[in-house]
Amino acid sequence: GATGLAGVLSLAGALPAGTPLLLDVGHTLPPGGDALSHGRAPDCWEVREHNSSEWCHFIRSNPDCRLDGGFLDYLDGVFCVFPPRLLPLAVTLYALWLLYLFIILGVTAEKFFCPNLSAISTNLKLSHNVAVFSLTSPLHGVTFLAFGNGAPDVFSAMVAFSNPRTAGLAIGAVFGAGVFVTTVVAGGIALVKPFTAASRPFLRDVIFYMVAAFLTFVVLYLGRIRLGEALGYLGLYVFYVLTVVLCTWIHRRQQGDRLAPPGPWEPEMPTDVEEPEPPGTNSGDYGEEYRPLLPSQETSLRILTTALSPLDYLKWRRKPWYWRLFKVFKMPVELVLLLTVPVVDPDKDDLNWKRPLNCLHILTSPLLCVLTLKSGAYGLYQIQGIFPVWGLVTLVASALALIIFITTSNEEPPKYHCVFAFLGFLASAMWINAAATELVNILRTLGIIFQLSNTVLGLTLLAWGNSIGDTFSDLTMARQGYPRMAFSACFGGIIFNILVGVGLGCLLQMTSSQPLVTMEPDSPLVWVLAGALGLSLVFSFVTVPAQCFQLGKAYGACLIAYYLVFLCVALLTEFRVIHFS
Repeated sequence: GATGLAGVLSLAGALPAGTPLLLDVGHTLPPGGDALSHGRAPDCWEVREHNSSEWCHFIRSNPDCRLDGGFLDYLDGVFCVFPPRLLPLAVTLYALWLLYLFIILGVTAEKFFCPNLSAISTNLKLSHNVAVFSLTSPLHGVTFLAFGNGAPDVFSAMVAFSNPRTAGLAIGAVFGAGVFVTTVVAGGIALVKPFTAASRPFLRDVIFYMVAAFLTFVVLYLGRIRLGEALGYLGLYVFYVLTVVLCTWIHRRQQGDRLAPPGPWEPEMPTDVEEPEPPGTNSGDYGEEYRPLLPSQETSLRILTTALSPLDYLKWRRKPWYWRLFKVFKMPVELVLLLTVPVVDPDKDDLNWKRPLNCLHILTSPLLCVLTLKSGAYGLYQIQGIFPVWGLVTLVASALALIIFITTSNEEPPKYHCVFAFLGFLASAMWINAAATELVNILRTLGIIFQLSNTVLGLTLLAWGNSIGDTFSDLTMARQGYPRMAFSACFGGIIFNILVGVGLGCLLQMTSSQPLVTMEPDSPLVWVLAGALGLSLVFSFVTVPAQCFQLGKAYGACLIAYYLVFLCVALLTEFRVIHFS
């Protein structure tokens, strides 16, 4: 929490401008420590040490128990709304809501954020031309594609860094996801499909990731991150992007710029990893079930109802029962997202233009943005104390939607249809940010209930939740015969997450009067995390070239065993079975 007497005074506005922001990434006091004897307000996680009749008063009177941002007060709910005897029920409900938040993050990023990001890159002429090799191809992969895949991780890190009491979640998630991906995911790929690793990209990515991890270790050791160091994180990622482009240019120059199949270190992207669709259907979840033999004009109501259906009935009949069950859980989220987030698809003839639905998006997307920004604080603000901001947005957006509906047709998208990709990108980013805020708050609540540090929650629940989607996609890609590409994604994607997540997350907390963010890793678990990540990277950096980049099942088994040992040591350290001086 905001530790020390300075933390309490800063909440009351008693500290002068320029006082460094304190990010506590571990426990401040050991269990049973007396907060008042240390001259500060008690930490919120000490609530369980009080009598159950005092829980509600402790939560509502302690400034450390305030959850910044978010729409739900989880601490007040579990300690004030639910009676103490129903605490297990409250924890169960929170755990289910936590899983559903991960589903919301995954669906938003996969079905809405990434497609709009791809459409934006296409409109900005950054797309890959399959006929002629282009330098924009790697640039697209390490910028737009990395941002799309790492959006939940980066937004979660930025939300966690925005509050001193949850900074440990960001540190734990950044390091924990790094250890998980470079051991469990990479080892799983080697177990599923032994292969020869791409030598030059592997060495490049591991070296950059080692530098990024070492930079984070130095920041934690020094206990602060300044403006130059935060910019250094972002600058290092820019340098990484330029290195990828330069290496690709050199390789193609050596190949004589002739059109040839990709080499062993640059595998070809599979165009379709799912089972083939029967004739007359498409592979999307939100497309038409069939195409009519003769073109016909559909009514606006028919177009709207079809576009809002998140279910492909032909696909539903062919899928197994577990896919159907998971689809049932996703359908409410998909329906709300379809109502509020436009999607532009450059691969379709009509660019996914649905006139009635897109005109509705002109109203719903801006409303979503103003009502989720700062948890609705800006949207509910009343202009001159009379008219709310959301009302003004509704009037302006409704007039604009009416004009667009009158001046366009159902059959042909307008020339400015690409603007909907930017609107969809912004709306999906606001959805991800809102879900990430709720995710961070509920993780902090669970940490207070079980008296766990934010660091251990970050390295376990947050890291696993953000990495589970990449894990399944990478293992599926390996089973489809593309293990080299999946292995490269393990190291390339997390470089973006650590550099942009930490750099941008801390940069957004700095102001002109406070160009410094101070971090105090009071828990030894932070050093266990940093050491485990560094050791796993050094292990791969030494053993992979020693095997002539031939990765088999022995390598995969060693990585997974390493992660299990690390997880045991981390949990034993958290519960103080293992003590470090």
